[in-house]
Amino acid sequence: MTVLFADRLRFFDTTLRDGEQTPGVSLGPDQKLAIARMLAEVGVDVVEAGSAAASAGEREGIRLVAEAGIGPEVCCYVRALPADIDWAADAGADSVHLVVPVSDLHITKKLRKDRATVCRMAFDAIEHAKNRGLLVELSGEDASRADQSFLADLFAEGVDRGADRLCFCDTVGLLTPEAAQACVPPLAAIAPLSIHCHDDLGFGLATTVAALRAGATCAHATVNGLGERAGNTAFEALVMALERLYGYRTGIATRKLYPLSTLVSRLTKVPLATQAPVAGEMAFTHESGIHAHGVLREASTYEALPPELVGRTRRILLGKHTGSAAVEAALAERGYRPGDTQLAEIVRRIKALGDEGKRVTDADLLAIAEAVLAIECTPALSLRQYTVVSGSNAIPTASVTIRVNGEEITSAATGTGPVDAAVEALRRSVSAVGNIELLEYHVDAISGGTDALVDVTVKLARDGNVITSRGARTDIITASVEAVVAGMNRLLRD
Repeated sequence: MTVLFADRLRFFDTTLRDGEQTPGVSLGPDQKLAIARMLAEVGVDVVEAGSAAASAGEREGIRLVAEAGIGPEVCCYVRALPADIDWAADAGADSVHLVVPVSDLHITKKLRKDRATVCRMAFDAIEHAKNRGLLVELSGEDASRADQSFLADLFAEGVDRGADRLCFCDTVGLLTPEAAQACVPPLAAIAPLSIHCHDDLGFGLATTVAALRAGATCAHATVNGLGERAGNTAFEALVMALERLYGYRTGIATRKLYPLSTLVSRLTKVPLATQAPVAGEMAFTHESGIHAHGVLREASTYEALPPELVGRTRRILLGKHTGSAAVEAALAERGYRPGDTQLAEIVRRIKALGDEGKRVTDADLLAIAEAVLAIECTPALSLRQYTVVSGSNAIPTASVTIRVNGEEITSAATGTGPVDAAVEALRRSVSAVGNIELLEYHVDAISGGTDALVDVTVKLARDGNVITSRGARTDIITASVEAVVAGMNRLLRD
């Protein structure tokens, strides 16, 4: 049986619980609250704020989210243990995500129990949670490898004992869309059913959509697809797939999706995946000549959806695949109008730079254009010297002397590291003529060994004007200073 979708799909966000189980990720209570507030603004229905049994800090995070009154239901992950449920209730949760293993593999190998014992534990936990005034979402862990008759019986009696809704958990991403279409309908007939997919084999999004079409009424997801191993179904991709491919109006504020993704990336310290859908660094970036030319003429030729719809902007990168149309458009933004012969030479030099394996930044483009057009420009600033002090028992400190519009200025600053200190000192040196912000910093080792050549790329902004520049040296601090000075020069001169 296949249905189009429920009239009202619900979104259960588990970024603060399953997403936080990404190796190396640990969110403090205030960080959890910041993400939860943004999730509320975006429009999710349920925020799974964590697992109260994990730690005192986790309980504090759940309490902060619950007391904030942000709007969505606040849920807490629990095992079938009375103590877990009491911690959740005491932290102020509205509901519990009660997870019990349902495959024989998990029951016998992980818990070392039998089916009857698991059922008894689940039913006792449901009754205890209801006595504490909590909504209960009964979740079958490893449901995709379970005996489906056993799972259905467990779910049916769980509802009889008071469970409010159910969840089919594809714990290691082995459920296919075809299997979801067969498994979901009989379970969805028992009570409202959620689908929780992991992305171990890349089927998370497809299987989640298939389950929703088969009768599930709620999707579990994480922002940026965070989670253990290969992660979970990505919330932003799921929302836009439903909106764009199926014409389903999710009620989600889609223009806030990218700001949400960047917030989660910053607080979890997990970079946005380079080529992930919707939120990936390259999702709306073009370099290839044919593609960039097409997008410049009509965006839909090579874009599945307008970047503005998810709070993003389009980017055209320059490199060895770049065509003249993209170069001409990039130069026009800066007020350069080369003739056909000059444009061809600029494109040739850009491709040559790309063939050397180098990133072509805005500063590179303008330097090439000025050389070809024989434009002479006086630099707005020039670096005289910089000094950095750093060590195991020293606060990283940098001083720089720089000539700004003919005036020599010396500034000093501390930072979290020597590069951070140097960049901050540079920013202070030019603060009188312009407030320049460092938006992005990226470093690559071009060769191996301790004497490796490093390529530093930075993105700087001033008054809404954004520029990229780079520096390449064997010394990472010098490369960073070179990149920042080159970018500042362009911004101040503009």
